[in-house]
Amino acid sequence: MKKVEIVNTVVKNFNRGKFQMVKHSPEILVISGIVGAVAAAVVACKATTKLGDILDDTKEQLDVIHDFLADEERCEKNGYTQEDSKKDTIIIYTKASVAIAKLYAPAVIIGGLSIAGILASNNILRKRNVALAAAYATIDKGFKEYRNRVVERFGKEVDHELKYNIKAKKFDETVVDDNGKEKTSAKTVKVSEGITNGSDYARLFCKETTLAWDENHDYNMLFLKGQQKYANDRLVHTGHLFLNDVYKELGLATTKAGQIVGWTYDEKNPTGDNFVDFGLFEENFEVVNGYNKGILLDFNVDGPILNTMTD
Repeated sequence: MKKVEIVNTVVKNFNRGKFQMVKHSPEILVISGIVGAVAAAVVACKATTKLGDILDDTKEQLDVIHDFLADEERCEKNGYTQEDSKKDTIIIYTKASVAIAKLYAPAVIIGGLSIAGILASNNILRKRNVALAAAYATIDKGFKEYRNRVVERFGKEVDHELKYNIKAKKFDETVVDDNGKEKTSAKTVKVSEGITNGSDYARLFCKETTLAWDENHDYNMLFLKGQQKYANDRLVHTGHLFLNDVYKELGLATTKAGQIVGWTYDEKNPTGDNFVDFGLFEENFEVVNGYNKGILLDFNVDGPILNTMTD
């Protein structure tokens, strides 16, 4: 029984190790490639110290041929012709080339393996990125179809409240009546819990999230519509636009996802909406002992665009 348990443990550990190797294979290949490149340089440097001996030996042999040819009497006596000297020269050069090739062969082999490892790492990452993009597209399609069914059955308002976790809450509000007396009364307000942390790629435009916020609501809407127009002009001009580019223009914090997802523009063969929409919603969000107003930006990103961008 113990032997079976030991075997099972060994097999499990082996499979775990194998999985970790596969998981981190790009990093392992890159590191191996870098180490190999350094090793190839060291080996090549050592080989270069021996190159002089080969060149000197080659020169000595060529000098013998030249000296022999210079002595015509000796050449006639031994029947040595110009054709013989050319053949000997070729043999000497061939031997020298083979010797040099053998001298640098280890460095070339190590360098070649290093380059192959780095290229293999890049190929693995490229395939993984393609697979991730396909997986995202499938999930995004399913989510959009689900939301469409929610809208169809319950309406846009319910869909909006569910997506951004909006609930009705009561808060104590102090108001001044006609006689100038302060009076505290309970007020029910729809607020979003957690929208300040972001939902998907949406962001709340408010004084807590950006320096571009102004207390004048009309100014905020004018600013956002102007930025939306600028984003669309930029999309048409460049053919692509990352979400982080828009975040920066609005003074919002960038994200890791924002440097991958965005919009592409192709007038003849559109792959997305072909335009940027901020999806402007006025929203209340919860703060300590109360709530603040903000403007929810629900961006209509096409998804990851790195694989769809044209060269």
